[in-house]
Amino acid sequence: MDKVREKVAGVIAAVRSDSDRGQTQRAALTVFFIRVFSAAIAFASQVVLARWMGSFEYGVFVFVWVWVLILSVISSAGLNVSMMRFLPQYTEQKSFDLLRGLLFRGRLIIFSFAALFSALALAVLYVWPDLVRDYYLLPAYIVFFCVPVIVLTDAQDCIGRAYSWMHVALVPPYILRPLLVLVSMGSAAALGFPMVATTAAGCAVIAAFLTYATQTIFLQRRLAATVPAGPRAYDTRFWMLTALPILFVEGIDLLLYNTDVLLISHYMTPSDAGIYFASLKTIGLVSFVHYAVGSSIANRISSLKARGDTAGLEIFVRDAAAWTFWPSLLAITGLLIVGKPLLWLFGSEFTSGYSVMAILAVGILLRAAVGPAEFVMNMMGEQKTCATVLFFSVIANVALNVLLIPLYGLVGAAIATSLSRVMASVLFYLSAKRRLGLDISILSSLRRTIPSA
Repeated sequence: MDKVREKVAGVIAAVRSDSDRGQTQRAALTVFFIRVFSAAIAFASQVVLARWMGSFEYGVFVFVWVWVLILSVISSAGLNVSMMRFLPQYTEQKSFDLLRGLLFRGRLIIFSFAALFSALALAVLYVWPDLVRDYYLLPAYIVFFCVPVIVLTDAQDCIGRAYSWMHVALVPPYILRPLLVLVSMGSAAALGFPMVATTAAGCAVIAAFLTYATQTIFLQRRLAATVPAGPRAYDTRFWMLTALPILFVEGIDLLLYNTDVLLISHYMTPSDAGIYFASLKTIGLVSFVHYAVGSSIANRISSLKARGDTAGLEIFVRDAAAWTFWPSLLAITGLLIVGKPLLWLFGSEFTSGYSVMAILAVGILLRAAVGPAEFVMNMMGEQKTCATVLFFSVIANVALNVLLIPLYGLVGAAIATSLSRVMASVLFYLSAKRRLGLDISILSSLRRTIPSA
């Protein structure tokens, strides 16, 4: 008992410390609790939407919203993640002219790309409406209008994380937006609108614009008080050259996590897609751990690299693996225990997705075993290596889904996705060890905590 008290006291002292590690742990805890709360809200909102709309209309909405996410990642041009790398670096080096230039032009470039891709997507649907089934068309037309504000919200999320302003970064997109979707849908129901995918799409657009406006107000106030006024300098070519590999990584990573939903929508019915997505979202509640740790260490990794603090990097990498794996293991165990009742909340037909949950859990856990590897490698300038790892993983994912979905349906999609995540984990581990000399696996943390015989 005394040892437990000593351990708890040591953790509390470390968290209260003003050291880099203490600040990072506080940031991780802040992100963790925000993400826990936001995950609960997001899950509840998906349950309510599925209950209101039924599996078919819910599946239609899921399909078009996945395409919004894909367009948003492409539109970001990789600059959102680049800001997390460059803003701490410019702050550390006191390069405030470049910092001001990146804050201004970075968001301008992102908005321009987002508006362009949104217009192109709408034009493609107008010219070639037969590309998708009829019931997808109108919801897709509606949601594509919110792509620019979704992208800008994500960019400002990254700016907030770069400064460790976790409330400004995370509360609007992860708490406010799903709440606004629910409020909008409830209002629509009260006004007599049908509870279908088209109505949900309109409510999602309203929520996206209100979220962006709210986040912008709070972020600009923090920036005005933090960034000194002065001229702007631009290194646009360097920013874009750095961002493009990150864009590739982000796009491939998104495909890795959404190929299954898109191919299920192609080979099977919207109801099947809705059941699979509910299972994915339920076990995906675990992902907030990975995101919380990655968000909290990203700016510190960039700062430590700028200082040349190799010892500090090794400590952060070791801690990140432990902070990611053990909470993920605990969360997965708990979710699998209560998995069927959670799926029943979506509707009785959704409980058939429990086997999908269990299979997906294996891939998620093994991905957690290498910590937030992609965050570490991106912040260390290994964007191309990250891109290569994820490229081969998504190729395997697509091939396996195309092969297994026609044979085994939803279970085949889950097997394909889990296998591709395991492949990504192994490749990340090997690449980080070879390119950076860092052991990013949970085994590294265990070897340092378990005394040798």
